[in-house]
Amino acid sequence: MNSFFDLLKNRRSIRKYLPKAVEQDKIDLITKAALMSPASKRSNPWEFIVVQSYETLQKLSDCRPHGSQFLAESPLGIIVTADTTKTDVWMEDASIAAILMQLQVQDLGLGSCWIQIYGRNKDDETTTESYIRNLLNIPEHFAVLCIISIGYPNEERKPYDESKLSIDKIHTEKF
Repeated sequence: MNSFFDLLKNRRSIRKYLPKAVEQDKIDLITKAALMSPASKRSNPWEFIVVQSYETLQKLSDCRPHGSQFLAESPLGIIVTADTTKTDVWMEDASIAAILMQLQVQDLGLGSCWIQIYGRNKDDETTTESYIRNLLNIPEHFAVLCIISIGYPNEERKPYDESKLSIDKIHTEKF
């Protein structure tokens, strides 16, 4: 039985996937993990868009000039959004949900990668957020935080090397 620490140590960003669909029961577990995510005052501002359509994933992969193209070869993408009218800490709440999805993905033997959307640009005139909002009919009061690409890994990533952790960033009692 693997420990939670082993799960963390082995969770690495995966950008290459096998051309194999993710089973619906696994998608259900991933999305349920997100729905169980803690949220400030239980406001649950997050909402998720599950995308498996090859055509839509192709369009989503073009949301940024760099760092999103691998989504075109991913069998699954989950867009993490949040209703900004529900809480002022929507970004934190949505981020927690996103990482819990990634940990559930890892536990299922799948791979994932966070694609940053919020605060990024598609080009000089279009933000990634507005591009995705228009593509997927997302209401204006929802922010688009990220896309989590998910699939069966087609690349090997070594676990984190504990000897290279920045232990000097840990402080005791005071900075």
